Amino acid sequence: MIRIILCLLALIGIGRAAEDFRPQSGKFPPIAEAKSHRGELVFIDHVNRRGGLRLHIDGFYREIAPHAFAMLPYGMIYYRGAPAELRDIPIGTVMYGRFYLPPDPETSAVPVIKRAKLGVPRENHAILLEDGPSLCLREGKAWKVAEVEINGSEGHLIAGLEREDGGEGLGGVHKISIDRSTRIWRGRELLGLDDLIADGTWPRSGKKSLKTQPANAIYFGLTWHPRYLYQQFHAADLWLDDTAMKVATERQRQVHIRHIRHRWLPAWVDAVDYGKFGDATVTVTLFGGMDESLYADFKPGVNGQMCASENTLRTYWQNHDGMEGKIESVERIKGEPPLGSSGIQIKFSMNLVLEGFRPGRIVRIRPNAWPKVKPPREEQINGLNERWPSPDMFTK
Repeated sequence: MIRIILCLLALIGIGRAAEDFRPQSGKFPPIAEAKSHRGELVFIDHVNRRGGLRLHIDGFYREIAPHAFAMLPYGMIYYRGAPAELRDIPIGTVMYGRFYLPPDPETSAVPVIKRAKLGVPRENHAILLEDGPSLCLREGKAWKVAEVEINGSEGHLIAGLEREDGGEGLGGVHKISIDRSTRIWRGRELLGLDDLIADGTWPRSGKKSLKTQPANAIYFGLTWHPRYLYQQFHAADLWLDDTAMKVATERQRQVHIRHIRHRWLPAWVDAVDYGKFGDATVTVTLFGGMDESLYADFKPGVNGQMCASENTLRTYWQNHDGMEGKIESVERIKGEPPLGSSGIQIKFSMNLVLEGFRPGRIVRIRPNAWPKVKPPREEQINGLNERWPSPDMFTK
């Protein structure tokens, strides 16, 4: 009898293994195959685009080790409603993501979980990672605050957020703590708890209903709370109106633009059309999640430079090793591009191609109007590897 049960379990395991979906090189994976998870960002290795989340699963936090994750090469990150890098996001920020199994378990940059246990998901490669304001802005939602209570130098807000069954993000009514560490943004002002008490917006002590206020739709930047096991959160940032949120988004957008202009747009190689004497035309698809102004700089006839990259988007000495060339054409696909793709395909001609320019490989590309500089040493391949450990650190 036991042998029969074990055989049945083995057959079930085989069936499930056959159904496992993994992203393939050169193809943007269908979003329907991704799993959505939420958690607090507890550590990052921003150079290798990986980190760890204290996951929130099944309605409560589990006392388990942080869930290590890696960004897919085309994985997109948003912070305060604008494109971002992991380095932009403070530790403790509540993040929302969509994840897949590792494309290749043998080369995964984070631990490969063979079997889900204690609710820990096997999916650990993110195609999308975003904070609460980014998710709300993307879905056209905002928090509604019903009440504020102040007790000395701290207090809390009773706030609710609508969420459809099966939807992403927090939903329902939550008690969110605030104190003098909370950054409160109103219009273009940066305020604190004492400022809102002084101008009468919030009470000096006790409760105040905010239901009757016409503009009570706000955005929270949530972080760790001592009672995180009971799904309580603290407000690290609080945006009281749309103007304040737009200011924060624009500031993060400019941080992102500067970062990409100095490190170049990532893409992957679709095809290589070789010439007779080492020259070639390389067709690439630019990855999504970048600011539109960056894509607009890629125009036919513009000279530029292309360099080889790892899946982590790290390059060698890109300004020195990159190949000079010219953008021959820029085409946009019709309709909505798949998540991870910009929908923009570029043909780039050059006199000499590198080994790293083969189809399916990752490259970074710039128009000549962008800076031609050497990236920080620790961001380069074969840079300060003692500072940024290899994936072997996870196998001990």
